[in-house]
Amino acid sequence: MALQVCETFLSILGESSLAGLPGFFIRLTGCNLRCRYCDTTYAYAGGEELPVAALLESARASQATVALVTGGEPLLQADTLPLLARLADAGLTVCLETNGSLPVAGVDPRVRLILDLKCPGSGMAEHNHWENLELLKPQDEVKFVISHQDDFAWSLAVIEQHQLHQRAGVLISPVFGEVPAQAAAAWILASRLPLRLNLQIHKYIWGPEARGV
Repeated sequence: MALQVCETFLSILGESSLAGLPGFFIRLTGCNLRCRYCDTTYAYAGGEELPVAALLESARASQATVALVTGGEPLLQADTLPLLARLADAGLTVCLETNGSLPVAGVDPRVRLILDLKCPGSGMAEHNHWENLELLKPQDEVKFVISHQDDFAWSLAVIEQHQLHQRAGVLISPVFGEVPAQAAAAWILASRLPLRLNLQIHKYIWGPEARGV
């Protein structure tokens, strides 16, 4: 079993309800979407093939208690599923960041899904695999990356239609450099819903262009 890997590194988790904790990142190569605001275009291609066993050993050696598998889009590679299961077998808290376009039905139930539902501002909203919402677990999170207030309004409609705030965590992630944090905070407060402002704190710490952090 092996995967095409863009990079691995130990850093502070920049997003989700675990933001601020140390985590071991496994960024896989390849993505089937082309979001307008993508900040990891370097993961579209390249990288190196690494055995699942080597990735597991690197995660253990990092001494982090959290492992995040991200991309690109991790579910494009078949051996992502056994990697996730083996990380969970090792006693790690395992998170999977997925762009929401592919089925998550085969993901080990111990894994915390971070499901990115694409808003219209991404240019990729037609690729959302809506059936994934029926598989959400209480520890999972749904992320909405918002480019403007219209995206936030669209997100609210989806949240309310599917009662997402009662079934999983909901993250509102303003596009860095486009939507001021103050504006996103005001929209969340006005909604009167338990939504989490998701500010990509790694960009505030190291800057938006830094890699491997």
